[in-house]
Amino acid sequence: MLDQLKRMAVLATVVRCGSFAAAARQLRTSTSAVSQQIRALEQDMGVTLLHRSTRKLSLTPAGERFHAGCAAMVAAAEAAQAQLVQLRDAPEGELRVAMTVGFGRRIGPALAPLLAAHPGLRLHLQVEDGFTDLVAHRIDLAIRFGRLPDSPWVAQRIGMLHTSLYAAPAYLAQHGVPATAEALVAADWLLLHDGTDQPRRLMGTTLTVQPRYTSNNQLTLQQLCEAGLGLAGLGDHDVAESVAAGRLLRLDTDLALPELPIWALTPQRQDGNPGQPAKVRHAIAALKAHLGGAS
Repeated sequence: MLDQLKRMAVLATVVRCGSFAAAARQLRTSTSAVSQQIRALEQDMGVTLLHRSTRKLSLTPAGERFHAGCAAMVAAAEAAQAQLVQLRDAPEGELRVAMTVGFGRRIGPALAPLLAAHPGLRLHLQVEDGFTDLVAHRIDLAIRFGRLPDSPWVAQRIGMLHTSLYAAPAYLAQHGVPATAEALVAADWLLLHDGTDQPRRLMGTTLTVQPRYTSNNQLTLQQLCEAGLGLAGLGDHDVAESVAAGRLLRLDTDLALPELPIWALTPQRQDGNPGQPAKVRHAIAALKAHLGGAS
């Protein structure tokens, strides 16, 4: 049956192209191979389908009827292929993204143009600062920061998070601006909770501090910092509005906080295909463009 379908497709191509030679070029085969396929088709069907002459080809009456079905079969196959290509290349369906609470303010502006351009694309955001079970939540794309633990997920850098040391004017008015390492160690610190009450080395520095306030939520730490409770290392982009409004001040000290890479994590494909669904590819491209990242 598969051989017969192939020969029917060859017949439709010959008629459309007008000659064996032209059909052979389109099918990327030899003229003799095309001729053999048509001859085998006629033998199997027990009827002549084409009148052959040195000048042109023409369908027999039986060939005209048979060709109509062959052409319809090829057209249906081409339409099915076009639909598959559209599904592969156009972002459609539900895109499930996991991210931290603090990143929520950036995901909307980053993905808004993509969602506006593709009405068939839907978005679900899984927002939490804990360890999301990416498999259980059927996550297509997870946004993470800094050093990543070993996992089967594929990581691609999409940007950098620039961090600095911030405090509220009220805190600085009461405690002064810490100008020495000793003053920094003695300050009230707000840090992400790591499950212990031990002193912690600030990421990328040699300074070890004892946090007075901790949280598993970066946005909550920012709000506590704005309330005048202490110092916090915060993302410059995240606190830009608070700085402009005078709720936070950036401290100029010798303590340089590191830039943290922003990662897009995607599942490892189980079928061995390195390609990603269009919705994921387009979302990563939109995030990189918004964050100014590079792979």
